[in-house]
Order: sequence, then C-alpha cells, then structure tokens
Amino acid sequence: MARRGKAKPPTRQRPAPLQASAPNQLWSWDITYLATTLKGAFFYLYLILDVFSRKIVGWEVYECESAEHAAEVFTKTHLREGVAPDALTLHSDNGSPMKGGTMLATLHWLGVIPSFSRPSVSDDNPYSEALFKTLKYHPAFPDKPFESPQQARQWVAGFVHWYQEIHRHSALKFVTSGQRHRGEDIALLAQRHALYEQAKARHPERWSGPTRNWTPQGIVYLNPGKPAKKEVDLKQTPA
Repeated sequence: MARRGKAKPPTRQRPAPLQASAPNQLWSWDITYLATTLKGAFFYLYLILDVFSRKIVGWEVYECESAEHAAEVFTKTHLREGVAPDALTLHSDNGSPMKGGTMLATLHWLGVIPSFSRPSVSDDNPYSEALFKTLKYHPAFPDKPFESPQQARQWVAGFVHWYQEIHRHSALKFVTSGQRHRGEDIALLAQRHALYEQAKARHPERWSGPTRNWTPQGIVYLNPGKPAKKEVDLKQTPA
C-alpha cells in the first residue's frame, strides 16, 4: 500500500499582469459595506475605477449584493463611457456578484474581458482597495451610520466629485483623475515643466540638479508580478 504524506496546499497562481496606456482599457471594481442605523445591516457601494486615470467611472448604492445589481451598474457605466467592444478588461475579486451568471453574461455581451484576483488575496485588486481606504478615511466620512440608501448616495456623490475634480493624486503628478481621464494632464504638466525651468533659469543657485520630473505617467500596470532573481541581481550590480 502506498504511503500517503501530508496533502500539499493548492497552488494559487498570480493573475496575469494587465496594463493600460489610455482610459477605458482597464477597469477595477469592488463592493464595500456602508453601515446603517439597523445593527447588522449594511448598504453596499458598488464602485468602478479606471486604472489608468484613477477616475471613478461608475458607482451605485444598493441594499444587497447581487450579480444583477453589478450587471446593471456596469452596463450603465460602459454605455456612458462609450467603450468600444473588445477594448476593455474588468478586474475584480472572486465574490459571488463578480462571478455570477448575470454579470458574466453581461460582460460577454458587451465584449469585456473579465479578470479575477486569487481567492482571499486583496493585493491582487490594489486600486479598488486603495480607493475604499481613501473613501472611508476621508475627513468628511460620516461618524454616524447612514439612515437610507438615498442619504448614502448623496454622500458618495459628493465624495466622487471631490475625488476626481478636486483631489490631486501624487501618483498622477498632482493632477486630478478627471483631468487625467480627459487628457488635460498633458498640457498642465507641460506648463509646470516650463514654469520650473524658468524658475531655475532665474535662480540657478537654488538648484543642485534637474527640475522636478513632470512627465505624464505612461503605462499603468495591475499585478505586474515580481522580476526574476537574475533580473534583480543585474539591476543591483554596479555599472
């Protein structure tokens, strides 16, 4: 009789790396809980983020989680953004609303490629996780639970406006996500570069090196993976 050893845990491969070089190529979405005045009950914020621009392209507050709700908010967002067929990848975790038949059928109908995180690995969906953290640690986030879906929607609408038209993202060279999504960041960052060069020309003694890099961020990666050990060794070897 063959001797059995300890069973090996299942291997969870990292999702295939994804990238975006323009808006509406790669979206990330997730659902977060919003506390209600009824103990143990929650409202659910469905939120879709464009990974390239960090713009919140779609959102809605519902009283439950379901693939039907997910399909509804996604379809409205997809049509509003005017996304071409076979041009978009949608990344999410493995929750039932994300992998439900209605949602997957909707993605297939719209020509959207689905992508999923590994089970119980939040790092595979970092942009949505970071956005929810920003939302819930925002100074204006209510101290008291929401009394109704309408109240929750009103607050989220205000947050979304702040997030993409007022908040300047450090990862985007301090432009707003709305400016980045509309392509306005290119001219804005060029103006900043010119301003810094003029300042350096007037007072070169204040600069010990080149001015700040205001080049717009190019390709944005989601789950790019870790470089091979050989590649790391080469990077660390002095030239």
